[in-house]
Amino acid sequence: MKKELINYLIKNKDIEYKNFISKLIPNLDKGIIIGVRTPVLKYIAKEIIKNKKEEEYLNKLPHKYYEQYQIHSILLSQKREYDKLITHINAFLPYINNWATCDTLIPKITNKNLNDFYNHILIWLNSNHEYTTRFGVYMIMKNYLKKPNIDKYLDVVTSIKSDKYYINMMISWTLAEALYVNYDKTIKYLENQNLDKFIQNKTIQKAIESRKISNEIKDYLKTLKV
Repeated sequence: MKKELINYLIKNKDIEYKNFISKLIPNLDKGIIIGVRTPVLKYIAKEIIKNKKEEEYLNKLPHKYYEQYQIHSILLSQKREYDKLITHINAFLPYINNWATCDTLIPKITNKNLNDFYNHILIWLNSNHEYTTRFGVYMIMKNYLKKPNIDKYLDVVTSIKSDKYYINMMISWTLAEALYVNYDKTIKYLENQNLDKFIQNKTIQKAIESRKISNEIKDYLKTLKV
């Protein structure tokens, strides 16, 4: 399947798209980017599931090309069996080497599994691997910001100290989203000005760029820049 898949990916390459992706993800070697658009990757993932080859694909790591990792993330995002999902996520995370593959991985977590999933998140947040930590923050943003005790999760997110760009960008994005979801509980983190300068200012920038935040709040946020 691997050789056939790579041949199919190469057959569907788009040079302009390859150049676009390589600029979007500058840390990736351009040689491992084929240049296949997302709808094609989703179609391939659908066919893998249809032909019951999902487990075979997920068990073969590492991959060679960026697109293969994208397909991996898409497959995991569709996986329903929770225990298997966690096993595969833990196997996959150390191989993620860019923000796009990280952010494509959005597993469907049901309410009954949220408590257990959070325990895994806490482990991921303590990882020395940049994209594992980013994924942990991303999962808090995706699954827990609407909880009444949002400050519990924001306390965890804002306690992360890192010099890694893609971790700090995700923290900023999460805080900007939290401002929209629960302004009263989130704004204190910016008003206290205990955040890393980059995170403080990037959160404000992202909130100002958002269409979901009112102009009045945006004007106030501008006064909190450091």
